[in-house]
Amino acid sequence: MRPELEATAERVFVALADPSRRSVLAALAAHGPATATDLADRLPITRQAIAKHLALLADTGLVIAEPGERRRVRYRLDSAPIQVAQQFLAALSRDWDGPLDALRRHLDG
Repeated sequence: MRPELEATAERVFVALADPSRRSVLAALAAHGPATATDLADRLPITRQAIAKHLALLADTGLVIAEPGERRRVRYRLDSAPIQVAQQFLAALSRDWDGPLDALRRHLDG
């Protein structure tokens, strides 16, 4: 995998490692675009913490900030970085399939 794609996958894995960020992403997936205040109303996380998580998710590319009415920013999901991470995992899996099959044949034989 190209280094820039591997770096994207790494940023996605770091972002997804935090359960609060996963909750934010799940809320956006379930309810569509939302502001930090909307998310704070739905989640047991302060608005300030959600704003910090949204900033990291935006830097990772997992959410896109869109200007809304009255200077409110709405965030929506972007699946492109997740697809890069999925490709990384698929490539990693393919690299392991052969050796694991050989081990299985050896142990069964």
